[in-house]
Amino acid sequence: MTYENNIPEIAAALRAEGKRVALATVVSTWGSSPRPVGSQLVVDETGAMQGSVSGGCIEGAVVHEAMRTMQDGEPRMLSFGVADEQAWEVGLACGGKVQVYVEAVE
Repeated sequence: MTYENNIPEIAAALRAEGKRVALATVVSTWGSSPRPVGSQLVVDETGAMQGSVSGGCIEGAVVHEAMRTMQDGEPRMLSFGVADEQAWEVGLACGGKVQVYVEAVE
């Protein structure tokens, strides 16, 4: 089992292996949010991931954006909430908002 506090070390180890890596971090939440601020997810260039930013409900969208970040090097601030059409698609229909910052690990 991967523990949240090991995610930066896992990202560094993957980078040391020469893999492209992105790190996603929950930076704010409101209402019903599956994971607290500070929760992290690391994604490598193959799409493999460790950790969690949502307990699964938005991870697919976060991984997609992480792959884009690894390609273009641009960080992204992702927002998910019940007011967004995408929220229903990714499973946040229960309420709440979450913002996730995605950055490439260099």
